[in-house]
Amino acid sequence: MNTRKAAVIDMGTNTFHLLLVELDGVSFKTIYKEKIPVKLGKGGINQNTLAEDAIKRAYHTLTHFKNLIDGEHIDQVFAFATSAVRNAENGPDFVKTVKETIGINIQVLSGSEEAQMIYEGIRLSGSLNGQTDLMMDIGGGSVEFIIGNSQESLWKQSFEIGGQRLLELFHYHDPILPEEIDKLESYLEEKLQPLIEAIKTYNPVGLVGASGTFDTLTDIYFESMLQCKLTGRHVFELPVEEYEAIHRMILSKNKEERLVIPGMIPMRVDMIVVASSLIEFILRYIDIDFITCSHYALKEGAIASLLIPEQTTL
Repeated sequence: MNTRKAAVIDMGTNTFHLLLVELDGVSFKTIYKEKIPVKLGKGGINQNTLAEDAIKRAYHTLTHFKNLIDGEHIDQVFAFATSAVRNAENGPDFVKTVKETIGINIQVLSGSEEAQMIYEGIRLSGSLNGQTDLMMDIGGGSVEFIIGNSQESLWKQSFEIGGQRLLELFHYHDPILPEEIDKLESYLEEKLQPLIEAIKTYNPVGLVGASGTFDTLTDIYFESMLQCKLTGRHVFELPVEEYEAIHRMILSKNKEERLVIPGMIPMRVDMIVVASSLIEFILRYIDIDFITCSHYALKEGAIASLLIPEQTTL
């Protein structure tokens, strides 16, 4: 079968991802991937704007990505923007300028579209089976929750409670104070009522975390066990007991101390506290022994749509 190349740009609120792949119908091979902590939402996300410095970082990164794409002679380019851009008053101007000056057409995803694409990415990873699972993806601007199985998504919703938003709203002291955690949890209980009701309705029996924070937590876990993650694997299991120990450690440390935790990466060090607190909150509502962590998320979901339906393999 003839192969073709495609590029996916995932413009997250915190991180921009570039994925260059070779498609051969039912599977894909990664040619190149890169992630850059653009922090597009920093300094403006809770005011529904893109800050000037953040826009400059985005332009610089997208120009870099475009040069890499052109170097591989790739014409099929899919660029997606999420929470920071879809909620920003100056988002449309940003999208227009990127098209005119860099030559990248950006599709601004709705929360529902983002959640569905994340589900497709998780499904492609092989994380799902016949049971009903709760899936979550913690972004910088929004958090997507999906309830479903390997056949279909039964319920999905995007909540504008991403890590950058929570960081700016609640994480004023470092280490974070107990009262800040209390305020954060009260806020989550209020905002996540639709999710809590959906959990009662569909009764998911597993929790699948997509990429980002979950990648970092599993990196820390494997480092603590003095083990290396197997390359080529897309799914990992994190025992809840081990997660709880990591969570307590993260909350007890300031930024400098978190930076030297084995497995921590600098681009996650600020948001990991509130992101892990969100996971801890979710664990109140689902009784599990381990968290399934999918290395695939939104960008792989975009790739899944390019593969031949019903025959997809890794």
